[in-house]
Amino acid sequence: MDSRMTPDSILFDFDGVIVDSMHIRDFGYREIVKEFAPDLVDQLVLYHRNNAGLSRYVKIRYFYENLLGKEISVEKVNELAEKFSLIMKAKLTDPSIIIEEAILFIKKYYTKLPLHIVSGSDQDELRYICQCINIDSYFLTIEGSPTSKNDLVSGIISSYKYNPHNTILIGDSINDYDAAKANGLIFYAYNNDELRKSCNIYLDSFDGIFFN
Repeated sequence: MDSRMTPDSILFDFDGVIVDSMHIRDFGYREIVKEFAPDLVDQLVLYHRNNAGLSRYVKIRYFYENLLGKEISVEKVNELAEKFSLIMKAKLTDPSIIIEEAILFIKKYYTKLPLHIVSGSDQDELRYICQCINIDSYFLTIEGSPTSKNDLVSGIISSYKYNPHNTILIGDSINDYDAAKANGLIFYAYNNDELRKSCNIYLDSFDGIFFN
């Protein structure tokens, strides 16, 4: 698709694309497992950074099962996920974390194109944060975990009957790239130099996107 042609829709990842939140997410993961050895906590944060699009439920289970070598119940996963969510709701409602160029782009196009958020963040928390920072009205849907990103993207394409080959997903992680590829979407990589090496379209700035 020519980048100047109007797409059916644009799907946005949230963390790292709309808000600069990685350092806050890092803090949250450190807090919920702070009683464990620092090197294991560091490994969890590294796993989180390398798999930004995965849900906290997956990351918590990874910490226990792969790093601690312990089983973890669904109840315990949910307990830690809720603890993480409370931290995020307290710290991610600061408008200063918004990536200004992304919001300017969204404001320019939200009345012209259907826009969606698809995120690895908890869905209820995500909607709460978007409402608190006054961006929820720009999006047709705001969707997150525990549903996987692949399934979120697939569901939007199916529900709204978008042509996947004329639909864009903008993301900053390999999980975003994989979700776009699995569903046949055009992927715009952003805010991650590692993706520059492997993706056909890399955004240095939202100023580089324009549509007829």
